[in-house]
Amino acid sequence: MSDDTGFLNSFPTPFEAVVVGASGGIGAALTRRLADDPAVRHVLALSRSGAVPAHPRVTPVPIDLADEATIEAAFARTSEDLRLVIVAVGGVRIDGRGPEKALRDLDAAALARAFALNTIGPALVFKHAAPRLARTGKTALAALSARVGSISDNRKGGWYGYRAAKAALNQIVRTTAIELAAKRRDLVCVALHPGTVRTALSEPFLAGYTANEIFEPDYSAAALLSVLDGLTPAQTGRVFAWDGAEITP
Repeated sequence: MSDDTGFLNSFPTPFEAVVVGASGGIGAALTRRLADDPAVRHVLALSRSGAVPAHPRVTPVPIDLADEATIEAAFARTSEDLRLVIVAVGGVRIDGRGPEKALRDLDAAALARAFALNTIGPALVFKHAAPRLARTGKTALAALSARVGSISDNRKGGWYGYRAAKAALNQIVRTTAIELAAKRRDLVCVALHPGTVRTALSEPFLAGYTANEIFEPDYSAAALLSVLDGLTPAQTGRVFAWDGAEITP
């Protein structure tokens, strides 16, 4: 992960990248890393707040994942050399609620909003991003998921809405990868687990972790880009952690 050579040496260069959720902790770090990478010509930084990193190669674009028209309009601004789209959005606490510890904590409206943010929004991004990707050469669609979205790895329970929404996101990724594989043989479509990262989203849940188990956003962003660079179309549709290890659904 050298800063001198960049992270994205397996993509035809130079190319355009899109980060959705570019004002968040990990999203902003990804935006900065991409803007500084010599392989990247331009970054469209999509966010609801617009508070994205300032950089000559970064263009902020307003977006609301609850409004599909804004997603479509944002991707209409991409160029023919779009090769990388990363969806860096998600939320554990919805309207001040959650994560649920027991069935008695479930609330229908909060569950619906958890899926809207963690699953439906990213799915609509994929819908409008896929047709805009470059036709030949390596391209990638990626969405930040979470290890707790693994059904087989769930041994502690709780966190109903977030677990279920991220598991559903993993299925969206898998299904998208299957559909697009025949049309775009050089596409990598994956879900990525960024690790336990110190962000506004995770801060309330870091008690019990040691300092070595918590990453800063910039470290996680660098690791994720390195993983994406090493992935091939043979690995499309799967879930990978920040260290490159595959996570079982």
